Amino acid sequence: MMINDITAKAGKNAKRWRVGRGIGSGSGKMSGRGHKGGGARAGCSGRTLAEGGGLPLFRRVPIRGFSNFKFETVYQPVNVVDLDKHFADGSDVTVAAICEKGLASSGKGPVKVLGGGAVSKKLNVTADAFSDSAARKITEAGGQTTDLSGNLARRVKEKAHAEIAARFVAEAAAKAEV
Repeated sequence: MMINDITAKAGKNAKRWRVGRGIGSGSGKMSGRGHKGGGARAGCSGRTLAEGGGLPLFRRVPIRGFSNFKFETVYQPVNVVDLDKHFADGSDVTVAAICEKGLASSGKGPVKVLGGGAVSKKLNVTADAFSDSAARKITEAGGQTTDLSGNLARRVKEKAHAEIAARFVAEAAAKAEV
């Protein structure tokens, strides 16, 4: 005889235990919940990871190490070969122009120009950061590099202040109309 033969005859699921049907049923009066307290009342589910008075595992295990995840700057990379391919000779390449050409996404973080490939055009590049090889290749081709990395925090703060100021101006104009 196999287990599937037994479950086929007896039924797959056990019959539900009916509680609170008198003392003689073996599960009457308190219905298996014990005397008083939160566990005897509806809505009590207990604390997650509780170990019944022992110090929980997540408190016993030490915290180790430190992560710079919250503090690191994640740059959007753009190679100099892409700049050479998408921009004309002598043009001014800015972060906005790079985003407009689809080489980077606006609002996804600062743009860093990397030295992958070769540059044959004279470009005036303004970006948030440059690798050493990218800056060298651009200057050797006769172009210029303007690094905004020192101004990054200031520009973020100025943008936030400009947005707040614009909101105050809009609210003042709305009040003046009323």
